[in-house]
Amino acid sequence: MSDSTPYVLVLYYSRFGATASMARQLAKGVESVSGVQARLRTVPPVSPTCEAVDPEIPEEGAVYADLEDLRHCSALALGSPTRFGNMAAPLKHFLDTTSNLWMNGALIDKPAGAFTSTSSLHGGQEITLLTMLVPLLHHGMVYAGLPYSETALFTTQSGGTPYGATHLAGQRSDRLLDENESELAYAQGRRLARLALALDGMRKEAS
Repeated sequence: MSDSTPYVLVLYYSRFGATASMARQLAKGVESVSGVQARLRTVPPVSPTCEAVDPEIPEEGAVYADLEDLRHCSALALGSPTRFGNMAAPLKHFLDTTSNLWMNGALIDKPAGAFTSTSSLHGGQEITLLTMLVPLLHHGMVYAGLPYSETALFTTQSGGTPYGATHLAGQRSDRLLDENESELAYAQGRRLARLALALDGMRKEAS
């Protein structure tokens, strides 16, 4: 695809790999839609010390996001493990640097969704997704969850909510995505891709 192809930014932080697995499944859903691509990006961990010790490029997995990835995306999928009912600090730290995008309205009317992973079944999945949407609304984005036309929402016994895809990773964070979780993550990526194409076209017509 060319550089002008619209893309869905799948931006996530993953500590033990569960959220990264979800991100890859969402990306598959995005790329099942013709005319749009997925861009996988992560963020570095944060530390209470002032000196940065991690390399600028991760040794494996997705590369680190920068503000231009976010500025030029046609849609955003934001993923994080649950931390006391909220997103993890590294992802929040990155979002806290986006004031310039907010002041310039760079993300207004772009679709967005969120996804999360927890170690326990009632570990705050839904409240985490709800808190993650707050900065997206401040940016003027259009939040897209999962509609109940996705029948896996009725049958799942682990992760999966109408607010976005979720995953039950287990106490050791080693439980793989099950069939329903995979299906819902894929569906969320596909829906964001479709909305990205539709709203991108509307923005271009209005400009």
